[in-house]
Amino acid sequence: MTAPLTHAATRLRSLLEGGEIVQMPATFDPLSARLVEEAGFAATFMSGFAVSAARLALPDTGLISYGEIVDQGRNICAAVDIPVIGDGDTGYGNAVNVKRTVRGYAQAGFAAVMIEDQLWPKRCGHTKGKAVVGFDEAVARIRAACDARDEGAGILILARTDARATHGMDEALRRAEAFKQAGADMLFVEAPENEVEMRRICEAVPGWHLANMVEQGKTPVLPAADLQEIGYALVAWPLTLLSASMRAMRATLADMQAGRHPDDRLLDFAELRRIVGFEDYYVEDDRYAGLREN
Repeated sequence: MTAPLTHAATRLRSLLEGGEIVQMPATFDPLSARLVEEAGFAATFMSGFAVSAARLALPDTGLISYGEIVDQGRNICAAVDIPVIGDGDTGYGNAVNVKRTVRGYAQAGFAAVMIEDQLWPKRCGHTKGKAVVGFDEAVARIRAACDARDEGAGILILARTDARATHGMDEALRRAEAFKQAGADMLFVEAPENEVEMRRICEAVPGWHLANMVEQGKTPVLPAADLQEIGYALVAWPLTLLSASMRAMRATLADMQAGRHPDDRLLDFAELRRIVGFEDYYVEDDRYAGLREN
């Protein structure tokens, strides 16, 4: 008997079934996730690249561990009410490890987990050095992930292939079809190089496809409306917020180094307090003030 979906997974599935493309600026910590939610987005994606950069100041080359990234994800999921898709990399080992990863992401509060077919240590999909495992091992990972979902984890599975860069589009589509047959809820063929390839992906393997919009990456960065017309059901911007944040901090630090205080770049202090929850804290604290006095 298949286990029911979690509340978060059910909400994500409802968004997908609604027919409008699900737009997901990627998050890297609880504060960025809260800002995504406050901006009105209905879901977000925890980017492994961005978490590795923000938490460790290290590249997305397999250096961050399962424990570190699931811990980051637990805090992100706790900070927001919108569904969060988590980057589960390769599942951190063989098929048995994949099942543990899926269960761990479910316990952390994720609505879905992405599992990919890269060889460990994995690489960012738009950088050099990628390699993928064999076809059978790739499918086994996704089957194990779907088994974990059905055996109690209850979150959705996003199956990713990086075979476009290593073996060509035909092999990437073969893997996407096999992932679908293995039970994957969503599909992600990474790094198509033009709109013709993007359209071919969505037409060749019907289903919920993710578009990955990496600025200055291999894939054309298109508006969400255009991606929906092509056939995509989800779009992630994995590095946009991280890059914008880093640029803003560098400019601010340059001003401070030059003796200029960057007042025109700062949030109002009251707004800063509100975003991080001071006002909510004061309301809760006041509820118990009388009890303390008694």
